Amino acid sequence: MQIDTSRFDHCRLLVVGDLMIDEYVWGEVERISPEAPVQVVSVKNEEYTLGGSGNVVNNLLALGAKVSVLGVTGTDRGRTLLLNKLNDLGVDTRGVIQESSRPTTKKTRIIANHQQMLRIDRETKKEVSFSTFRSLTALAEKIIPGVDLILISDYGKGLITRTLVADLVSIAKNNNKMTIADPKGLDFSKYSGVSLLTPNSKEASLASGIEISDEKSIATAGNILIKKSGIDKLLITCGKDGMVLFEPGCKPFRISTRAREVYDVSGAGDTVMAVLGLGLAAGLPLKEAITLSNTAAGIVVGKVGTATVNKRELLQALKQIPEDSASKYKSLNEISQLCRKLQKDRKRIVMTNGCFDLLHVGHIRLFSASKQLGDVMIVAIDDDDSVKLLKGAGRPVIGITERIRILSALDSVDYVVVFATNELDNVIGAIRPDVLTKGSDYESADIFGHEIVEGYGGRIERIPITEKISATQIINSIKNK
Repeated sequence: MQIDTSRFDHCRLLVVGDLMIDEYVWGEVERISPEAPVQVVSVKNEEYTLGGSGNVVNNLLALGAKVSVLGVTGTDRGRTLLLNKLNDLGVDTRGVIQESSRPTTKKTRIIANHQQMLRIDRETKKEVSFSTFRSLTALAEKIIPGVDLILISDYGKGLITRTLVADLVSIAKNNNKMTIADPKGLDFSKYSGVSLLTPNSKEASLASGIEISDEKSIATAGNILIKKSGIDKLLITCGKDGMVLFEPGCKPFRISTRAREVYDVSGAGDTVMAVLGLGLAAGLPLKEAITLSNTAAGIVVGKVGTATVNKRELLQALKQIPEDSASKYKSLNEISQLCRKLQKDRKRIVMTNGCFDLLHVGHIRLFSASKQLGDVMIVAIDDDDSVKLLKGAGRPVIGITERIRILSALDSVDYVVVFATNELDNVIGAIRPDVLTKGSDYESADIFGHEIVEGYGGRIERIPITEKISATQIINSIKNK
């Protein structure tokens, strides 16, 4: 799948939802309180981040989009923290109004000795006042004409009501704009009229009354929800099993996910909605936008904590990697997680890097000799833009997809990772090889990354070169014939 992510920079989306502040308090526990049998946390650091629908905002911003928000806060310090965060990120906050009778939703997590000990929620779930609804509707009338799409992020805190949804849908349709809603609760008719609803399989099971366990049950649940809820389209996200799209009069359309290790599903639903909405705003057909969001979700579940995906990660994941090399090709995040496991198992990791355009016997000897120095051999290769920058016009001769295929076919190569210009230090930091190898035509002090590797106790190995040959020489020889 090919997509021009530069189009994202020209899109503006409106996020309507429950804005929150996530507070993280880190500390250490060294004693038990004399007042009660509880641990005493000595606070070392505090951090405030956007939570709730703010995670949708973060996902959009990470991909270059412009964002407006519509929501409600209290009149407390939480409002100040929230607005400061949004304004610092360049978000349009004119749609954030205050209501004195409610607190700004704030979730405080106490973390000590690498473990969450306690969470404190400051919030209310009562509906916002009628006057607040009127103000929100008036603001929506002003903001929606200037955006490309509306995202409704419902966390069940009293903002997203049937009345507000109906007003948003009406204004959006009058301006020929799509609406996407991430639902909450059992009654999806609350979202009647939205262009697309994106529940996960658990939410869809509860709302439909059908336990989703296989293709038949998800088809039944999806059709029930389409009929009962008055929505145009329904997308049920199914975690590792991908997504299923339902449209009236059409067969369910399943999009499978690429198998990957799941570390944390926090915020995956927010990522799906954000990337799906941005894809549609950028002009992608619905099924392509869904595929894009599915890919993005596959990336964030491989990260720890509530995370986002950036353009580079998304483009890398979208590259058409041949099936026969899929088991050896790894993204930067995947190789990092893999290497942590290998090191835990006391495996010795060897890494080399280069363009490896027009593979020749010198490369083969480098890989073979490198493999002998450890248990796992990883080859990091420059992407096409990086090769062009290093080697000049007309290079690479062989594109990144085929170079991955060729390297993956070698027994001496266990894994392949791709890096862009000025990213090699990130790759070395992610892999943390025990041994970094290069040909003996390099002096140790000239090998990029030697300071990093030697800094944590690794070593540099220069592999003896017996053949005076290079890809550039081969190309010049062909040209001169």
